[in-house]
Amino acid sequence: MTRPTARVLALLEILQAGGTRTVGNLAARLGVDERTVRRYVAHLIDLDIPIDSLRGRYGGYRLAPGHRMPPLMLGDDEALAVLLGLVAGRRAGLVATSAVAAESAEAKLRRVLPERLGARLDTLLRSITFTAPPRPVPALESEVLLRLAEAARERRPVAIGYTDVQGRTTERVVHPYGIVAHSGRWYVTGADSASGSIRTFRLDRISGSEMLDGDFDVPDGFDPAQTVLSGIARAPHRHQVSVRIQGAPDLVRSRFPAGIAVVDDLAEHPGWVRVAMQAERLDWVPRALAAVGLPLVIERPEELRSLVRALAGALAEAAGPPPQQRRELGA
Repeated sequence: MTRPTARVLALLEILQAGGTRTVGNLAARLGVDERTVRRYVAHLIDLDIPIDSLRGRYGGYRLAPGHRMPPLMLGDDEALAVLLGLVAGRRAGLVATSAVAAESAEAKLRRVLPERLGARLDTLLRSITFTAPPRPVPALESEVLLRLAEAARERRPVAIGYTDVQGRTTERVVHPYGIVAHSGRWYVTGADSASGSIRTFRLDRISGSEMLDGDFDVPDGFDPAQTVLSGIARAPHRHQVSVRIQGAPDLVRSRFPAGIAVVDDLAEHPGWVRVAMQAERLDWVPRALAAVGLPLVIERPEELRSLVRALAGALAEAAGPPPQQRRELGA
């Protein structure tokens, strides 16, 4: 749980104790300034929590008379859905909080469940075996994710600090067109003031964010997910692979994992497409091309041709000689 979120919940706890609290008193207890207290109150009101604002010498904030936070009431199916969602999201690396926060939320949920239901869910969680290994959870500020999502909805620019893969930090303004979760990481894609083009940024590399005045338009037909996947596939690596493949673009694209390849039509070769990939190592590329199962021509790099020939030879050797030759050898 991020510190601002924790303080908003602490403010709610104070108000639930009853009575009217002055802004100064709340600021002192929360360790923030009075302006921040007012922002926290506005956030609670946005969550439909009725808070009265009283003016005058003895004014301040109080929870509306008669209001009590309802207990958490979940049916068996609902509790199962929430707990499995937490567990699966944490293992997939898509929980936008620390692992500690996810585990804490899971523990709190279990504490308020009826004993019978809690025991059954514990039995289920202890019995589950996952085929995929857990992904590490990147250090991601929940407030950054929420603010960027809000900015994307309202089409408001956001000032961010961004640290690239070389460790260089820059300040820039982003027009967030969309938020994308892919392969255990969160991304924001949109227009970037520093480059003047559409860029994709990893949220765990963003430090701080501030929504700015103004607005922007999203280009017609813009696909955030496809933009992120294409950006990942074009990210520079040691080897640049280019292959022509005979087949429809959608068919060829479906033969590669998302984010691995960029597929483009070839006007000069009807019925063919060009597949571009970036790779740190080439040892896996021949197997990936063989799995496509379509006619293809390797354009580059040259060393890929040797690896494909070696794979073809190994497969031919594993298959053994043809039937006629086996009969002659007495096999």
